[in-house]
Amino acid sequence: MKKKMGAALFASLLLAGCGAAEEEPAVETEQEESAHSGHDMDHSGSGDVPEGLEEAANPAFPVGSTAIIQEGHMDGMKGAEATIAGAYDTTVYTVSYTPTTGGDPVEDHKWVIHEEIGGSGEEPFVAGDAVTLSADHMEGMDGAEAMIDSAVDTTVYMIDFTTTDGQEVTNHKWVTEEELSTP
Repeated sequence: MKKKMGAALFASLLLAGCGAAEEEPAVETEQEESAHSGHDMDHSGSGDVPEGLEEAANPAFPVGSTAIIQEGHMDGMKGAEATIAGAYDTTVYTVSYTPTTGGDPVEDHKWVIHEEIGGSGEEPFVAGDAVTLSADHMEGMDGAEAMIDSAVDTTVYMIDFTTTDGQEVTNHKWVTEEELSTP
């Protein structure tokens, strides 16, 4: 009972704090880039994917192909050329959470996939659902209580790229098909 009341209180406070932001669709902006620069984001990854994640049967950007990144999740990402390291069909979410390590809340983090949420079943989550993250893209993310801000069924990509300021990034998780374009 206390857990449900706590989740409801968390949801109410989060919604009250977001207010007008929910009236407009989430758009990738420089504000998100700067929000990420204040956190320790693991831009390169191991290449390991969560259990149950299905490879895309016919992705717009096949593994080994190149694409131009149209949205920046971190400084120097937008406009960089990427090589596709993996393509997967799943539900992808933007989430808001407070890191387990403390610090400021992170709002509208892009992206966490369905398979990176603790206790996820077959059915996708919807906006407003309270969940526990098992992703480790950023310090303090794994185990954090989060709120689903949006959910989209799409193809997500793991990419390798060099930022516009020369930083090598491998196995970056995740970008959506809509965030990429042909070179």
